[in-house]
Amino acid sequence: MKRVAVAGLGAMGWPMAENLVQAGLDVVGLDALSERADAFHRQTPGRDGGIDSVEALVIMVVNTEQIRSLLFSDALVAGGLVSQLPADTCIVQMSTVAPADAAALAAEVAAARTDLHYVDAPVSGGVVGAKAGTLSIMAAGDAPSLARCRVLFDILGQAIFEVGDRPGQGAAMKAVNQLLCGVHIAAAAEALALAEKSGIDRQIALELVQGSAASSWMLRDRGPRMVEPPGDVTSAIDIFCKDLGIVCDAAGSSRAYIPLAHSAHQLFVATAEGGEGRLDDSQLIRTYRRLNGCDPEGGSQA
Repeated sequence: MKRVAVAGLGAMGWPMAENLVQAGLDVVGLDALSERADAFHRQTPGRDGGIDSVEALVIMVVNTEQIRSLLFSDALVAGGLVSQLPADTCIVQMSTVAPADAAALAAEVAAARTDLHYVDAPVSGGVVGAKAGTLSIMAAGDAPSLARCRVLFDILGQAIFEVGDRPGQGAAMKAVNQLLCGVHIAAAAEALALAEKSGIDRQIALELVQGSAASSWMLRDRGPRMVEPPGDVTSAIDIFCKDLGIVCDAAGSSRAYIPLAHSAHQLFVATAEGGEGRLDDSQLIRTYRRLNGCDPEGGSQA
């Protein structure tokens, strides 16, 4: 594979596209903001031609509506990308969407074109993983399509899992992953807020639990930011409102019982509705502080 289009040059898509360029691929950057695509191409000289010669289309946008728009409407090119892609192009959908939507999008592409491949391949690892090329990729699709995309996955990710043979299974696995991520953030915030309410020095409490059996990846990663004032945003509260909403909807569709995920979702939603949706998701602890009668800024621990 030599030529790839990346649709969605945001916080995740841009560094992913850069990694593909650094690996020697010719990358066509596409974005709803034309100035963003222009900026990408200014730093990647040598690009020749448009999407009519790509071998793969990587999609990294916000939601199902954006995916459907760019594939089937005039969002980026007249008539949508599906009508313009060359035969045998592999569409690699890496955004986080509901499993039912992932399956529906694949079916819609198949109904429009029988000569395209489609892979449902959401990722985990956030902006840090996108920049480092260390994403976890949860790919689902038929064997030939997965084989065609493997070269891209090896560039973009560190842990590549083929989780199923049909689109929708990748999104289902991402929902499982996000359930744990969201619940772990909420649990870490609850525990550290309890320590603060008990008058325990927050740094001591954090160091202790980070090195104990109570630790988790989310505690180790988000914990230091929970005990500091709001700063850089690695992943926003609003993102987990969306992702845990997908988890809850997926569970509803499969009639699965997920009370912890529902509780965590409500905490994220309450925090966002309080005007803090754009803060880093570690700042979920501010809601616990308020409910505990403490300063949300962490100024008082007793």
